[in-house]
Amino acid sequence: MHKLIIAALIALFSANVAFAEAGCEAKAAEKKLAGAAKNSFVKKCEADAKAAAPAAEAPSCDAKAAEKKLAGAAKNSFLKKCEADAKAAAGSASCDAKAAEKKLAGAAKNSFVKKCEADATAVK
Repeated sequence: MHKLIIAALIALFSANVAFAEAGCEAKAAEKKLAGAAKNSFVKKCEADAKAAAPAAEAPSCDAKAAEKKLAGAAKNSFLKKCEADAKAAAGSASCDAKAAEKKLAGAAKNSFVKKCEADATAVK
């Protein structure tokens, strides 16, 4: 049963990425972009779609809790931690994507990501 669910999630993830790539081309055409502007737009659009996709392929916190057969306070505690970890991972992926977009590397990238994550945490 678990293998079937995982296979379905992987298939869904693959379909989302394919639709995102086609969607980016369509959005570029809709905006009447051409040449370097189109290439830049499509590249950023696809990167954003791929950054959002890992969250879709991971099993949900509820599914993980059910798999561990948690109930009551243990389940609530697990869900709270799981959801906080998921938000932190999503924020980190977003900050990494922004750093890549700015073509940062080394210490500059590390500093940027650290500040970006701190700002994201402070806002929430």
